[in-house]
Amino acid sequence: MKKWSLMSLVFVMLIGLLAGCGSNNNNGGNAAKGTNETTNSGNTETPKEEPKKDVTLKIFNFKVEIAEAMNKMKAEYEAANPGVKLEIESVGGGADYGAALKAKVASGETPDIFNNGGYNEMNTWMEHLEDLSDQPWVADVVDAAKEPMTKDGKMYGMPMNLEGYGFLYNKDLFTKAGVTELPKTLTQLEEAAKKLEAAGITPFANGYQEWWILGIHNLNVAFANQASPDEFIKGLNEGTSKIKGNESFNNWSKLLDMTVKYGNKNPLTTDYNTQVTLFASGKAAMMQQGNWTQVQIDGIDPNLNLGVLPMPISEDAAANDKLYVGVPNNWVVNKNSKVKEEAKQFLNWLVTSEEGKKYIVNEFKFIPAFKSIEVTDQTVLGDIATDIITYSKEGKTLSWNWFKYPDGATQEFGSAMQAYIAKKSDKDGMFDAFQKTWDNLKK
Repeated sequence: MKKWSLMSLVFVMLIGLLAGCGSNNNNGGNAAKGTNETTNSGNTETPKEEPKKDVTLKIFNFKVEIAEAMNKMKAEYEAANPGVKLEIESVGGGADYGAALKAKVASGETPDIFNNGGYNEMNTWMEHLEDLSDQPWVADVVDAAKEPMTKDGKMYGMPMNLEGYGFLYNKDLFTKAGVTELPKTLTQLEEAAKKLEAAGITPFANGYQEWWILGIHNLNVAFANQASPDEFIKGLNEGTSKIKGNESFNNWSKLLDMTVKYGNKNPLTTDYNTQVTLFASGKAAMMQQGNWTQVQIDGIDPNLNLGVLPMPISEDAAANDKLYVGVPNNWVVNKNSKVKEEAKQFLNWLVTSEEGKKYIVNEFKFIPAFKSIEVTDQTVLGDIATDIITYSKEGKTLSWNWFKYPDGATQEFGSAMQAYIAKKSDKDGMFDAFQKTWDNLKK
């Protein structure tokens, strides 16, 4: 497995191509329609395109943030491809996508297209995954985005996009509170929080009712700040690494404590939507989230002046001054689907047709994972993505690691963190719970 530090370097080089590597190749629309031409001796009549038989593609999408835009796209795709219907179901946010997907498969309703995070999650679902290595879009994928879904030289998924996260912050509220220096150390972050509180502003909006905000993105900070995340994870699997006593985990817990101390009341009953609403309505100055929230924020207040801060865990400003960047998920095709060829055609349309590219950039507001998808104006993606792209170009990124954990670990990690926040366990108890989860679930 490649080291994520290498992935970040490759990503840095390629993200700069977003604005200058446009493609005029639009073959997706034709591919999705399909033709069946025959010639008969002595018949000079131009063969007619036969209509495609009626098919329904069942798409199970984990990105609830783009659900509305996908329904808009559905109408456009169906109009251009008579006989093909898209049945899109979106589950995420406060719901457990993985559990919902497993329930569908158990009931015999495996979707034709669904999402997979790659790495261990790819291995878990391998019996259901179609090999997509021969698809025309594969050569266009940013190299760093291929890694999660590549096994034995074959590619089993199409990356949705590139994303990054940290502490989103309201620049105007920072100015109002007199925070003139952006915090890049734990001490500086606490000083900023105190100034915000003194100005009557809640520093952090915490949606800690959601296990994934804690067990996925928040805890990743402790893993990503290891000297080598992959070696640390390998050590956990082999029994040579331990969580309790690890410096990065100890430092990370101080950051978690700070967000609770200076956060909204009742964080354990605050869900994702409420967290975003608190932040977007100006009732809190910061929240731990990423560029996937831009669409929802814009729906509340499109004029917010936003930026992204690092999530510091020490007093080393240079080491802390990084954002967490990776591939959030991948589109995969059920290899046992009766309409898997139509499923492949749809995915090809999404990333090669001008219509599909328009949705990826303008409607989904995705940072593309494809070299040929042109982003001529980064402001279209919003303030959050603009900061993430800037950090990426400067090489100031850290890795996403949760897809490398044992299956089911993130949910249990989130529960242990919630117990800690509720003061039902102490820090050592939380770390013991993390270790027990890993040891019980690793294969």
